[in-house]
Amino acid sequence: MGIYVIRVPDIGEGIAEVELVAWHVQPGDVVAEDQPIADVMTDKATVEIPSPVTGKVLALGSVLGQSIAVGSELVRLEVEGEGNLKPNAAPSPVHQAPVAPVSVASEAPPAPTPVVAPAAARPTAAPRAAVVPRTADERPLASPAVRRRALDLGVELRYVHGSGPAGRILHDDLDAYLAGGGQAPGQGASPYVERHGEEAIPVIGLRRKIAQKMQEAKRRIPHFSYVEEVDVTELEALRQQLNRLHGTTRGKLTLLPFLARAMVLALRDFPQINARFDDEAGVVTRHAAVHLGVATQTDGGLMVPVLRHAEALDLWACAAGIARVAEGARSGKAPREELSGSTITLTSLGALGGIASTPVINHPEVAIVGVNRMVERPMFRNGQVVARQLMNLSSSFDHRVVDGMDAAQFIQAMRALLETPALLFVE
Repeated sequence: MGIYVIRVPDIGEGIAEVELVAWHVQPGDVVAEDQPIADVMTDKATVEIPSPVTGKVLALGSVLGQSIAVGSELVRLEVEGEGNLKPNAAPSPVHQAPVAPVSVASEAPPAPTPVVAPAAARPTAAPRAAVVPRTADERPLASPAVRRRALDLGVELRYVHGSGPAGRILHDDLDAYLAGGGQAPGQGASPYVERHGEEAIPVIGLRRKIAQKMQEAKRRIPHFSYVEEVDVTELEALRQQLNRLHGTTRGKLTLLPFLARAMVLALRDFPQINARFDDEAGVVTRHAAVHLGVATQTDGGLMVPVLRHAEALDLWACAAGIARVAEGARSGKAPREELSGSTITLTSLGALGGIASTPVINHPEVAIVGVNRMVERPMFRNGQVVARQLMNLSSSFDHRVVDGMDAAQFIQAMRALLETPALLFVE
């Protein structure tokens, strides 16, 4: 038997170190060739590292959330034959790592020592699900909506198996628990129960990247926000009519492609807004192409995949493109080129959009346009009170690059296009 050491591979693009965000194996596991062993995160994407050989895991080389250099030891295996660890190489100490909280994919004892052939990197897969039952003080990972529903149902989430990334409990998991005989109201469970315990959640992986990005954006960019109300009654009627005529053949349209189209047309007169600002070099680069960032909520947190050349897409191509890049971000399968390079960002919380918001600019862009919830409200038109469909556009701009007057005029240009949707099709 020999020892085979798997090292952090060279992922390319000049990346010198990565962050370890998930383990797919533990000491004692037997892994097959090409089986995923860990997920690491770069500045642009999460990458799954497979094992190049078959063997038994002896030790893990790092702990979750730690930055590790390319070439560092990742996993040590016992393999048939000689392996690749030289007999006279000094062994590295193996330390037992503390158990990670439930929000993290798994535990990891470290044992650094370099040696060996890098494995090929592939797009990431979701971490393994959590194991239940959990301890009384262990807080399961779940969205606020799932927690609220579980509370209404009288379900103790610590008894529910989580099938989502990092063991996150999904609505389907609640359904499966109830279908399998779990308690709901009237079956003995009560929502009026004292709850104790607390959970320390390491800010690692995508969550850390989001925190760093938001902190950097607010620290470096003097934000200026502008909110405007838009009457989208005619636009909504047009959208519904197009869906009736072409929905089955060309796909259903949401409001987002109309907003993207209005943005593309308005930017022609405001090139300073479709720009990226390198504040260290003191250079603003204005772009002819509109590479639209689409703020997307994923199980791991907020990501901004990029729809390239939105200016060249019709409504249906834009709708399909937005859906494609958003799904790629949610599934973790978005290629690296779709995770960077946006020139302006569109963000929407859909039905949860509220009345107004102050979105944070996606640095180094200089503007972000946010969409709030559409509501029916009374309005005066020609002296009559009528029902209209209204929504707000809440936008933020980099005040170092975009003057307040230009920002307001840009949003007013978008408003004019959205309120007279025929103009969206006039070149």
